[in-house]
Amino acid sequence: MPQMRLAEAAQFLGVSDDTVRRWVDSGALDADTDDAGRKVVDGHAVALLAREQARAVADPSTVGRSARNRFVGLVTDITMDTVMAQVELQCGPFRVVSLMSSEAVRELRLELGSVAVAVVKSTSVIVETP
Repeated sequence: MPQMRLAEAAQFLGVSDDTVRRWVDSGALDADTDDAGRKVVDGHAVALLAREQARAVADPSTVGRSARNRFVGLVTDITMDTVMAQVELQCGPFRVVSLMSSEAVRELRLELGSVAVAVVKSTSVIVETP
């Protein structure tokens, strides 16, 4: 399993280095020592902890959908012409951009600061590594 330093784990978990150290000290997160004598944690354990601690905003809609990727957020920008619009949402730490008709923006009554749910159903997901 890949290992990461405590500071790197803190970045992925959205907490301070000190919080990760406290978790290690309390046994909530196991740590080892790398060849240079630095404390490191298992990348998979960090991923599981990040998943466990993730807090998404509850989806306010009651519509049933087959799409499982739903991101609740706030509208942060709308660029619109007579036919098309680009709508940006801030969904937690993620920026989601949608292209739709200007008519759809008006029908949904989207405006800056309004709550919206981005529903993503895609057959292609690209995964990259650093």
